[in-house]
Amino acid sequence: MHRPAQRDQLDQRDQRDRLDPLGEGERRPDRRGAGLRRLLVCAAAVPAVLVAAGCSSSSSSSDAGSTPSGTGQQSSAGQPSQSTSSAPAVRPAVYGKLPDPCSAVSGKTLGDLVPKSAKSGKKGSSNDPSDRGSCSWTSLQNNGVKGSQFRWLNISLLRFDSDAARGDGNKRAQEYYADQVKDAQSATGAKNTKAEAATGVGDQATAVRYDLKKKEGAFKQQTVVARAQNVVISVDYNGAGLAGDKTPDADDLAKAAVRAAKEAVSAVTAANHGDGGASEAPSKGASPSKSASADPSHSAAKGSAKDASPSASASAAKKD
Repeated sequence: MHRPAQRDQLDQRDQRDRLDPLGEGERRPDRRGAGLRRLLVCAAAVPAVLVAAGCSSSSSSSDAGSTPSGTGQQSSAGQPSQSTSSAPAVRPAVYGKLPDPCSAVSGKTLGDLVPKSAKSGKKGSSNDPSDRGSCSWTSLQNNGVKGSQFRWLNISLLRFDSDAARGDGNKRAQEYYADQVKDAQSATGAKNTKAEAATGVGDQATAVRYDLKKKEGAFKQQTVVARAQNVVISVDYNGAGLAGDKTPDADDLAKAAVRAAKEAVSAVTAANHGDGGASEAPSKGASPSKSASADPSHSAAKGSAKDASPSASASAAKKD
């Protein structure tokens, strides 16, 4: 009774084995499930890949766009503009030369300030007469038993050229002018020093007076420092009564010094322009001259101090 049923079961198994000899029918659901899971995983991975690709593309395009910009900025910064690369123009010096210092004052004025010495001016040494020059005169009037009158006059001229490194010649002259005025006011051994503006002398002028007591006598010193454009004129004039003669009047000496300074300024103008007018034409060149390339204030002040020693001048006059 059971054998037909068993036989039916065997027949069904045989038929199933023929249809599915490898037994895959039972595993198909698992394979389909695994395939579905792989599909879901791949589907989930696709947006992440797209996002990463989009970020990478955006970053690359941003870098590519910024590179020319940065290069352009570097190129622009590496090339200075025309305004910064070119130095500002310096105004040319007005006066390009100096007169002969020994001819800067008229013979009549010399006759009044230093009698009997108009033809005996002593020219100072200069390596470039167009930039600096000086001349001095000494006078000793013998009044017999009353003593003698001593006078000494010195005129110094210093011209400043315009230079790209040092600046405008007029400005340099102004600075030197101020230094010379200070030096005159702080002279060693000076007493009763007074300073006042000297009107009508160049572009600016200052007159300094003081007393000096020397073994030869009491000296009255007058110094007038004037500026005419890019030229500085220094006039030193002193007098003393020697061997018992009276001391000269300081006011008279001051007027005489201003008179000499005015003539020296006029000589500077005439040396450059016969009509006496100032010109804006450039001087010999923008490069500093030999004398101006050195320290003009130091060398000129040193020369003036040496020449302006009244005692030395008086001693020389006594020997004469």
